[in-house]
Amino acid sequence: MKPDKFNEASEREIEELLTRYPTKQAALLPVLHLAERDFGWISPDVMELVARRLEISPAHVYGVATFYTMYEKEPRAKYHVEVCQTLPCAIMGCGRLIEYLEKKLGIKTGEKTKDERFKLTKVECLASCGTGPAMRINETYYENLTDAEIDRILEELNKA
Repeated sequence: MKPDKFNEASEREIEELLTRYPTKQAALLPVLHLAERDFGWISPDVMELVARRLEISPAHVYGVATFYTMYEKEPRAKYHVEVCQTLPCAIMGCGRLIEYLEKKLGIKTGEKTKDERFKLTKVECLASCGTGPAMRINETYYENLTDAEIDRILEELNKA
């Protein structure tokens, strides 16, 4: 279904956001976050809606949305598993952790499970340098991870 407008609550948020920026174009990143929240991901149709709303070119919105890895450009999995791979987490064993998650989930990094419950990605920093290896699943952070802790977390999520 092609979105033709933001919902009323999001439209109010956009109006408030626009008061904080010198131009509509300058509000693009937070408006993309709102769009992702409302529509689940940033599809080409959503990019066009954002472009119309901010009165900027669809090509500019596309360029920004595809440049940043923080925006989902495909339908989301129920659980997005992000594993930190920066140096502190690497020293603490994130490579082994990623291999373990790939085996447990039956997917490679960047893929979704067939049932679309899990997507596994590597990220640059979860701001948990002293407590790595770390991962985030949707909005929940996990630190000092072990295989047993991963098993517990995945078992809990599979029950949900």
